[in-house]
Amino acid sequence: MIKMISTLGKTAIFSALFCSLLFVSCKNDTSKTDMALPAKTETKVAKEFVLPTWAKAANIYEVNIRQYTPEGTFNAFASHLPRLKKMGVDILWLMPIFPISIEKRKGGLGSYYAVSDFRNVNPEFGSMQDMESLITAAHNLDMKIILDWVPNHTGWDHIWLKDHKEYYTQDNNGNVIDPIDPGTGKSWGWTDVADLNYDNKEMRAAMINDLLMWVSDKKIDGFRFDVAHNVPNDFWEDAKTKILEADNNQFLLAEAEIAEQMNNELFHMAYGWEFHHITNDIAKGEKDVKDIDAWLTKDSEEYKKGIKMHFTSNHDENSWAGTVFERMKDSHKAFSVLVSTFDGMPLIYGGQEEPLDRRLEFFEKDDIGFKDYKYADFYTKLNMLKHNNEALWNGPHGGELVKLADHKNIFAFSREKNGNEVIVMINLSKDNQTFDLTRDIDQMRELFTGIKSNIKQGTTVNMKPWEYKVYSK
Repeated sequence: MIKMISTLGKTAIFSALFCSLLFVSCKNDTSKTDMALPAKTETKVAKEFVLPTWAKAANIYEVNIRQYTPEGTFNAFASHLPRLKKMGVDILWLMPIFPISIEKRKGGLGSYYAVSDFRNVNPEFGSMQDMESLITAAHNLDMKIILDWVPNHTGWDHIWLKDHKEYYTQDNNGNVIDPIDPGTGKSWGWTDVADLNYDNKEMRAAMINDLLMWVSDKKIDGFRFDVAHNVPNDFWEDAKTKILEADNNQFLLAEAEIAEQMNNELFHMAYGWEFHHITNDIAKGEKDVKDIDAWLTKDSEEYKKGIKMHFTSNHDENSWAGTVFERMKDSHKAFSVLVSTFDGMPLIYGGQEEPLDRRLEFFEKDDIGFKDYKYADFYTKLNMLKHNNEALWNGPHGGELVKLADHKNIFAFSREKNGNEVIVMINLSKDNQTFDLTRDIDQMRELFTGIKSNIKQGTTVNMKPWEYKVYSK
């Protein structure tokens, strides 16, 4: 059956929730079909759906192969692996590495999210053998690789369009269309991609077969699923089951923030979009710590399963919303400390260690220009602390966050697990602040100075604008 946009096609269930996040085709949009989850049935997955053991203390690092080096190739990026290993990077999230459609492409090189073949690699990046060598090299360093997968749409010259027009959403005249905003009935503007039809069972099967090729044949370690909220949940149930049957150590990340998907164990990790926008607003002086407190309460009530990915930048934010220097100005390192010690997995966008102080072009070649690695030591300290201190591990493996100050500008908290403890104090304002410590800091070493401190409960602590302190034992 062909999916007609005037009948059973799109629904606007989530359009209001995600409309503020829309910039390009890899951003959040609306729901595709009926999002109701099927009744839970017994699957063939042998183990309980939990975070893979290898990810319990992990961080994630996003890689844009095109822009990472002057060459923009798999082999050129591979030369950075020892440096990233030394920096404590665990999971390498590769932005889409597939061939990019030529038809209707935007800019000179097109969007990575306009895929023409899920079973091959972009020849501009190198050969499939080069990609396999990169996977092997990363695994030899005990690093993991996850692929950025684009299930919502394909490019206009994807191999499926030649013989399987029924795989795509069509209008009443039988024309394949780009993704439509059901609230307006008009195009989102993602004219370089064709919308996939999830009413078609054969397309779903073909999508899963392509996923399984990368799991079984290429030995990748998981996926970041683009616009995961816009694909029906019953597809995710099927895809998750088959992926984990092939390899139960796969890691599944949703570019979405939907409690139903997480609580029904469709993904291990979701985006922390709402928290990210709160931090941007605090940086602008429009919100404060009380908004974080309110979010923590709300999030713990809504999300019973899974973890969140927290970040100060990613490819969308950098290219479309602005660099961390534009959005957060002098507060960007304070928020990096927060997302690295908070309850969730921290993301570093490739280039932040340089630092990346400009917006990268999205559809053209634009080399990051690594040279100084000015912030590499900063991120190394945060990554190693997470590895070595169980209190900061992910999800149920880590310690509960306990607030240590009731203050609108100071976010102070502790986390403890099995004798490991971390105390974090951050001034989230542009002004000097003071607060009274509500517990002892007993012979704990500060992460960035290396100084061992002994501060008594009730001591008045003075903090400079955007200052941060991280104590551990």
